[in-house]
Amino acid sequence: MARGLLAVIALMLVGCTQGPQHLALGTLERDRVAHTATANEVVVALPVAQGAPVTIGDVLVRLDDRQQRSVVAKAEANVLRAQANLEKLRNGAREEEVAAAQAKVAGARATLIDAQQTYQRNRDLVAAKMISQAELDRALANRDAADANLVSAQEQLRELTNGTREEDLRMAEAELAASEASLASEQKHLADLTITATRNGVLDNLPWNLGERVTVGSPVAVVLAGAAPYARVYVPEPYRVHITTGTTLTVNVDGLVDPIKGEVRWISQEPAFTPYYALNQEERSRLMYLAEVQLPDTASGLPSGVPVQVDMPAGE
Repeated sequence: MARGLLAVIALMLVGCTQGPQHLALGTLERDRVAHTATANEVVVALPVAQGAPVTIGDVLVRLDDRQQRSVVAKAEANVLRAQANLEKLRNGAREEEVAAAQAKVAGARATLIDAQQTYQRNRDLVAAKMISQAELDRALANRDAADANLVSAQEQLRELTNGTREEDLRMAEAELAASEASLASEQKHLADLTITATRNGVLDNLPWNLGERVTVGSPVAVVLAGAAPYARVYVPEPYRVHITTGTTLTVNVDGLVDPIKGEVRWISQEPAFTPYYALNQEERSRLMYLAEVQLPDTASGLPSGVPVQVDMPAGE
């Protein structure tokens, strides 16, 4: 009887020396990466099954890209046309074009000589009163027209031999740059129809089935990223001043005997519930601050959603 009473007193003393254990409660979580659809197209392939691990670059969903491929082909044709136009302006006129212009100049010069001679003859005939003044005026008009044609042919030849204007070259270069930018944009739209993993993790959900037409902006694949989960917990207000980014805390996971050391990767600057300035000193101790405690890579096998308890820093 005396021994039993002593045992009870010893247990009470141990309980008094240890004091209450203060914990932050929460669950294991992973970063949720939602890949959204950029076009209203039909799902044509789902290469990866839900729950399978994925790495960066793995194809998760393929959408019908036939329409976008035709748009890209048109943009490529516009680039080729702009390139050809710029090359044509840089190369200038061909030898055949210059020769044809020179022939026009020679012909116009011959026509002018003939018109000039005709005018001279008619002027002499008018002086001899053998033809009317109207005939002379007609010959003068023909001479002036031939002279104008010669000047026009000479200017056309000069335009060909002087080369392309600098302004025209800059305009052609700008058109080529605009065509290339449009092509790059359409190629990006085409690439976006093949949804690939942007982080390593586990494919958690495929909201759309094969053959369904997705809506623009809707998630088509959800990846839980990261090797190991993090503990998403609510820190009681009295312990907030003792916890900063990088603080090491002990995480107790339901179902595991041994605790795991984790590092605080983020903690909120604002309380999750009622703001502190609306509470008195006693009520403020009930405030909670959301925090994320990253577990080491050795805990990569732990599932998300499991309840956890994080020990608060000693000394409080």
